[in-house]
Amino acid sequence: MAQEEQVLVIKREVFEQVGLFNGLMFDTERYRDKIFAKGVPFFMPRPQAEKDPSFKQLIPYVIITHNGKYLSYVRGKRAGETRLVSKRSIGIGGHINPVDDLPLFANPFDTYLAAVEREIAEEVTVQTNHTNHIVALLNDESNEVGSVHLGIVHYWLLDAPKVERREQMITQMDFMSVAELQEVKDEMETWSQLCLSGLDKMAEKINPR
Repeated sequence: MAQEEQVLVIKREVFEQVGLFNGLMFDTERYRDKIFAKGVPFFMPRPQAEKDPSFKQLIPYVIITHNGKYLSYVRGKRAGETRLVSKRSIGIGGHINPVDDLPLFANPFDTYLAAVEREIAEEVTVQTNHTNHIVALLNDESNEVGSVHLGIVHYWLLDAPKVERREQMITQMDFMSVAELQEVKDEMETWSQLCLSGLDKMAEKINPR
């Protein structure tokens, strides 16, 4: 029998104690310190996590950008999350799973960041240097899927627009301007629509005027 997938979660009450919100939250430091405190994040079986809103699965959502354009793609039929098939996205990421070479939360935040790098490397190959910034949290309580997930929005600034896909589920991949993305907004998954509305604020957070 195949072993159940384990995913990284926190108790919903931890999230609510800091402050429940809907949409994007840019005050990331306040949440990060609580979410990644020792003993707070832990792994549990994904089937249980998907059905129990008393837990929030932590999902890195990485926006990759260069020179004012953003990596965008369409999820093909091989996408692991069938509810997102054929949807356009500007975020790459997924569930965080345990691996043997990472110590179990000796430093939860460092462990998480290493897992994010590994997750992205499974889906695309970034052939240039980048800087990684956490710019927002994303929460959507409007549906059953959103109620059990908490997005951590990363902003990767690339030195050059050099990215190649590795996963077959990634199709129609290209760097697009905000104006071009606005034209296809209706084709996007909900999280990407929310992030699209906040791209200017994310960029300003990285490079304050």
